[in-house]
Amino acid sequence: MGGYENGDSPAAAAAGEGGVILGVDGGTTNTVCVCLPVAMPPPESPAAVPVLSRAVAGCSNRNSVGESAALETLEQVMGQALMMANTDHSAVRAVCLAVSGVNHPSDQQRMLDWIRDIFPGHVKFYVENDAVAALASGTMGKLHGCVLIAGTGSIAYGVTEDGKVARAAGAGPVLGDWGSGYGIAAQALTAVVKAYDGRGPHTNLTRQILRKLELSSPDELIGWTYADPSWARIAALVPVVVSSAEDGDEVANKILRDSVQELADSVVAVVRRLTLCGEDGNDQFPLVLVGGVLEGNKKWNISGEVVRCISEVFPGVHPIRPEVEPAIGAALLAWSYHRKGLKLENGS
Repeated sequence: MGGYENGDSPAAAAAGEGGVILGVDGGTTNTVCVCLPVAMPPPESPAAVPVLSRAVAGCSNRNSVGESAALETLEQVMGQALMMANTDHSAVRAVCLAVSGVNHPSDQQRMLDWIRDIFPGHVKFYVENDAVAALASGTMGKLHGCVLIAGTGSIAYGVTEDGKVARAAGAGPVLGDWGSGYGIAAQALTAVVKAYDGRGPHTNLTRQILRKLELSSPDELIGWTYADPSWARIAALVPVVVSSAEDGDEVANKILRDSVQELADSVVAVVRRLTLCGEDGNDQFPLVLVGGVLEGNKKWNISGEVVRCISEVFPGVHPIRPEVEPAIGAALLAWSYHRKGLKLENGS
């Protein structure tokens, strides 16, 4: 957005009013960036958050697409959000990058080193796993409680009021996020192959998946799977598994029951490590539920079953389904830190 001089650009106007905040939710399926004005009152409700723009791009998980492609996506989506808000990089005051695949301080540092070269020196940055943004989306920017994400991948992440954190799962498909969309669909594909080989029970998943993929035989699943083994492409088969389970297929039902237990176990592990439930195990704590796998279904309510399993261990669990998306949660975090005058740099 060049061509402006003497402070006449939209960016300069926005900066004169306090500038803008960027919040990024970077996932394995897609990446979302929202732009908020710095000069906004504390939002009293999700509907009151004044989103200036929203941009969407592809995968930004470096473990899935590689680091250069992931960073390119992040730069693209932030630039698009700024352009849609009729502003540019000079108006940005703070950025919260909440990206899947950021699992270690070294991951955070690499991303901080990268993003500092994109924005002016006055901008403050906060880099975290995407679970942090998901939690903030259910608590309107307050980091306390537990979040369960079950989309293409899965993770449980918790934060105490004094800042202690813990996580479970989120290690990717190779290390067994079996409650995730990828895990559910991969088990379904495996069940079809086993049934075809005679190593497993007959399942209606065979007919349903072949019809969905427009294939004529389970033999063709091998070529389809390895032609493009991206996590999101496999996870897109979850609705087929759910519909087969709703129609009474026992193999599909077992896959979903096992996945529910995996997801519940992840939350229970985090809650126990952080004592979010209190010393007696009965204190109330928020559980934010995010991701396509946890969306309500007509008969097979995965999120409802997960909450039921958790409540058997911790009766104080308080499920929350956010009214704003994780990218807004990320932006609210950055706005809150900026408003309090805190430095957003990790490790400061």
